[in-house]
Amino acid sequence: MRVGIGLPTSTPGTDRDLFLQWAGRADTCFTSLGVIDRLVYESWEPLASLAACAAVTERARLVTMIVIGPIRNTALLAKQAASVDVLSGGRLVLGLGLGARHDDYEAARVDHRRRGPDLTRQLLELRRVWEDGVVGPRPAQPDGPTLLVVGGGSAAFARAARHADGYVHGGGPPRAFAGASARLRAAWVDAGRPGSPHLWGQAYFALGDPATLATGADYLRDYYRFTGGFEERIVAGILSTPAAIKDFVRGYEEEGCDELVLLPTVSRLDQLERLADVLA
Repeated sequence: MRVGIGLPTSTPGTDRDLFLQWAGRADTCFTSLGVIDRLVYESWEPLASLAACAAVTERARLVTMIVIGPIRNTALLAKQAASVDVLSGGRLVLGLGLGARHDDYEAARVDHRRRGPDLTRQLLELRRVWEDGVVGPRPAQPDGPTLLVVGGGSAAFARAARHADGYVHGGGPPRAFAGASARLRAAWVDAGRPGSPHLWGQAYFALGDPATLATGADYLRDYYRFTGGFEERIVAGILSTPAAIKDFVRGYEEEGCDELVLLPTVSRLDQLERLADVLA
């Protein structure tokens, strides 16, 4: 199993220098660099962030964990994604999902009630735009970037199996990933797809003293405050010790995860370095 790290694009205190140093250092010791997406939040735009990241990295794949697809114009999204793929030499992995906040849809002036069918159409249209080459540029990868879908319902598994290359699990312990991946594999077979889907996972981490963990917990409480109490379960899942990270990584590997991306909750370079040391 490969292990990637998130970029600090939504954690408080990130600036240009920190971001570029983080990306450059991570490129030497992690297999992928991930970004997450919110519109109504003090966060960086994910594809613009990966474009900047492409300029200071050479080997790690660049992955959206995820982009909220339906709030974006599909032709423009296809062009942006293709541009990042070209800039990175074919390293983009485009994860797409519905997002969970209605205010993101309201700010984008998009009806959230149509988001499921809209995402399905978007997955089909992205491939068509890349293949036709009318919008341009053509992606560096011959068939376009790898497409992943996130979600926990039957519609998400069917969408990933029929129209994408794989699936991103939204988070949780290895047993939760195992259940989701089993449903995705079953949907993959039902759809008549050859081979196996790409399976990705993700989790949050904060390494260091209790003050560091408290900072990370405060960030997650703010980021997920819209969940109405569920944010405390997310906070409880922060990986905060070397032993917890090693057990978590081992558990996901045993359950057949292809790539696990560990997302930071604190904007400090020592977080990247501590995580690299734990995984060395």
